[in-house]
Amino acid sequence: MSRNLLKNPSGEEQLEFWELTENGGCQWKVEDMPGDCGYNLCNDEVTKYFVTSFELCLKGQVIDLLAEGYCCEQLDAQPPVTVEDWYSGRQDCGCTYQILVTLLDENHEVIQEFKREGLSLNPDCDDCSWKQISHTFSEYGPGLRFISFEHGGQDAKYWDGWYGVRVTGSSVTLEV
Repeated sequence: MSRNLLKNPSGEEQLEFWELTENGGCQWKVEDMPGDCGYNLCNDEVTKYFVTSFELCLKGQVIDLLAEGYCCEQLDAQPPVTVEDWYSGRQDCGCTYQILVTLLDENHEVIQEFKREGLSLNPDCDDCSWKQISHTFSEYGPGLRFISFEHGGQDAKYWDGWYGVRVTGSSVTLEV
């Protein structure tokens, strides 16, 4: 049952399945790869990405693991949970990226979290090509029932339009 539990991880269905928790500036948008002043991802199957604007844009999904077919016994055995995300900037404007993934119990109380904030991409000292961030949760204790995934960011120059961080190819998998 090792499959991506996130729905629409690369924008093929526009913003379907995502809750827009922050939608600032010109709001979230989906663009075709590689986009203006951008790069192609190393995975040719990914042809779209989500892009942020000049004010904070965050989007997320909460995964109900029981509804996804896992049983309490499987989850209480603490299977490794792996999170991956791809992010990039533009060659003409810096941006920031952030991600927060939280393991939750049946009452949506936090068991464990992975958080990165304020990761900057600056075209003056970085090529702003696609970068992967990943984390594997393990030995987090019994009780896992939900996983909350949220990511996003914004541009660094407050330019009108979609000059902020780009995200795509997101995944959350359990190894049971």
